[in-house]
Amino acid sequence: MNKEKMRLSRAAACYLSVFLGGSSTLSGGNAFSTRSLTTRSLQQANSFLVSRFEKRIPRSLLSAGTIRKHGPSKALHMSWLQNFFGGGAYNLRIDYESMEFPAKELGKLALDGQVPSNSPSKPELELATFAGGCFWGLELAFQRVPGVIYTAVGYSQGPETCPTYEQVCAGNTGHTEAVCVYFDPKECSYEQLLDIFFDRVDPTTVNGQGRDFGRQYRTGVYYHTEQQEELARLRFEEEKSKYKTGNYQRPIATECKPAAPFWPAEEYHQQYLSKGGRFGSPQSAEKGCTDEIRCYG
Repeated sequence: MNKEKMRLSRAAACYLSVFLGGSSTLSGGNAFSTRSLTTRSLQQANSFLVSRFEKRIPRSLLSAGTIRKHGPSKALHMSWLQNFFGGGAYNLRIDYESMEFPAKELGKLALDGQVPSNSPSKPELELATFAGGCFWGLELAFQRVPGVIYTAVGYSQGPETCPTYEQVCAGNTGHTEAVCVYFDPKECSYEQLLDIFFDRVDPTTVNGQGRDFGRQYRTGVYYHTEQQEELARLRFEEEKSKYKTGNYQRPIATECKPAAPFWPAEEYHQQYLSKGGRFGSPQSAEKGCTDEIRCYG
């Protein structure tokens, strides 16, 4: 088997394992990310699986719509894998107006090019934005923090407007998966949010966390105010000291930058894990909960 066929075989085996509820760690102990493949790789893996397991795959999953990429002349068929692992149509614009709060508010703000420090409709709440790899797990971690009133997942730090999951996941934008936190500063400090963030990420990992890799999974602290910037930079200095051995300093890959327009992700991504995740098993968002977070549902 040549290297290309072996790669596709491994991808297909990984997808089938996850589809059947197994682990996404392949034989040999190598973890494979199910969320960082390009559309082309998904299609190839889909074809590989269909050719071998067609009789076992429900027809309802095999029948799919189309997605369009790079113009109307290149129509691509969505695979059943994409339907199962999420994504939606490549060029299907997200209807922010139909979303629930706070995504609806954040979508309007992004369309207007605004990056506020407080919620316009609930000015007593401050905003904070973080990127920590896959946004599902990080959002649930923040949901559990007393004083965090609302959260939303989305895409930020890229120049493209109205990005979709398909576009970001394919690595075709400058955005990273991010979480916007609405918190009450009377109940929760920004320093506490930084604690949650750095407890979950390895700030020395470049373009990824855990099993997810690509610029769309890069980590970052994106400050909304001068006070947040000051606190964030002080914390970054503390983190640097943890990764210094003698004269060697491991570089910190996590970004520390001004917040940019926050484009909410599709509605089904919002509070994904607490609503059941991929396998319909809700994880607790109760304040103070310390249960282990299953990042992939």
